[in-house]
Amino acid sequence: MKKTRLHNTFILIALTIGLNSLQTLGSQREHQFKFRSDHTFKIVQFTDIHWNNNSPKCVQTTETINLVLATEKPDLAILTGDIVTDLPEKEGWLAVAEIFTKAQMPFAVVLGNHDSERIILREYIFELLQANPWFVGEKGPKLSGYGNYTIPLQSTDSKSIASVLYCLDSNDYPKEKRLQGYSWIKHDQIGWYRKTSDNYTANNHNMPVPSLMFFHIPLIEFNSIVGKESTIGSKGEGVASSEINSGLFGSLVEKRDVMGVFVGHDHNNNFIGVDHDICLGYGQATGSSAYGNLERGARIIELHEKEFTFDSWICTKSGTSDKFTFPIGLNRDQTPATFLPAMKVIDPKPGVRYNYFEGHFKSTDELASAKALKSGLSKNLFIDRGLLRDSFALELTTWIKIPKREVYTFYTYSDDGSKIFIDGQEIVNNPATHKIKRAEGKIALEEGYHELKLLHIQGDATNELEVGFASKFIRECKIPDWVLFH
Repeated sequence: MKKTRLHNTFILIALTIGLNSLQTLGSQREHQFKFRSDHTFKIVQFTDIHWNNNSPKCVQTTETINLVLATEKPDLAILTGDIVTDLPEKEGWLAVAEIFTKAQMPFAVVLGNHDSERIILREYIFELLQANPWFVGEKGPKLSGYGNYTIPLQSTDSKSIASVLYCLDSNDYPKEKRLQGYSWIKHDQIGWYRKTSDNYTANNHNMPVPSLMFFHIPLIEFNSIVGKESTIGSKGEGVASSEINSGLFGSLVEKRDVMGVFVGHDHNNNFIGVDHDICLGYGQATGSSAYGNLERGARIIELHEKEFTFDSWICTKSGTSDKFTFPIGLNRDQTPATFLPAMKVIDPKPGVRYNYFEGHFKSTDELASAKALKSGLSKNLFIDRGLLRDSFALELTTWIKIPKREVYTFYTYSDDGSKIFIDGQEIVNNPATHKIKRAEGKIALEEGYHELKLLHIQGDATNELEVGFASKFIRECKIPDWVLFH
């Protein structure tokens, strides 16, 4: 044991001397990323390269990376862990970096659990890479792990920050012997994210900045999107997350800036879906030396300037697959061919018309033959708790002004039953009496006014009603007053 530690110490000293001499030749370039003239920014995620500098499979891995770069022509490459996993590590990292240097492609790195299992330590990986002028990552502040940093993206025609990319170290293995499996993102890292997010929000007129987050080991919340209708892609193995939930996902939900989290680690998984309005996505295993049955390739993510939306797909030698659009879940190839036309509305005024009923209703369908006790105008689609009590029902009718031609998701979160009709078509069916439950539906709408009718029944005890929508250009929210007219 002592001999091994002494041997490792000499290697690290020699490596440090080599790094210092390299760094005297030039420091890391200051890269300033901007959205393209078409207001998009394209990221390629390479993951689980598992580079072994002595393996003939390095040729295949290099071919995969170069094919994706040539096909997609991204603005930035992000490598999400388990990059160099065998000796000689220094030569391996230099070889991987050289691929992107030759391609003149800026690249960033977050580390995986296998990236520091041999001799080289996590912090020295970043010191080694910083000598490369195309490397845009950094070791980051003094936090748990190494490689906690942000990459801000500027607007097309100004220096204002239009988007932020968060890179985090998901660490490797628990230090506590009683814990098994994989490590997790620690509380000091989460605190750093929260503070950094608050600063970006404060400098953006107190509005969250559309952001993405990249690390290696998946969160335990990835299990929640398995089997959802809107989840697409392959699931060939379990989610190998940490057994410990340190609360990062809760912070993402609270801060409402991170649209999507992208990871690697599980080579037979490349699925992507949405939970609590946050996209959770696997990359595509890239390295030919890594285990797994999926074709080698990469995940592509295309951001849209200052909008809470992005498109994503898988790129391999076989072509493009698994196209996905956040937040609506539909990919671009699934967009309906028929959009409901807008209706002509004369002299619209803000508000919602309502009919109020009392009685023990079992279904929203019973309102068709019920007699209203009161009718009037409301500012919105939410319950006026001063008006209502148990055993009642509401029929609310309004014109919703759709801001842009797009596919929209409408939802109700209610106790008890609720239904939404758009231009006479039933879109959301959350029927009968039940505990608080969510239901949603999608519809393609032209820009302009569309009739929205909401039916809601309430039995005994808790009364709850939330009505919201989302589209490619609108992050999920309650339907605001200012789009409702009568």
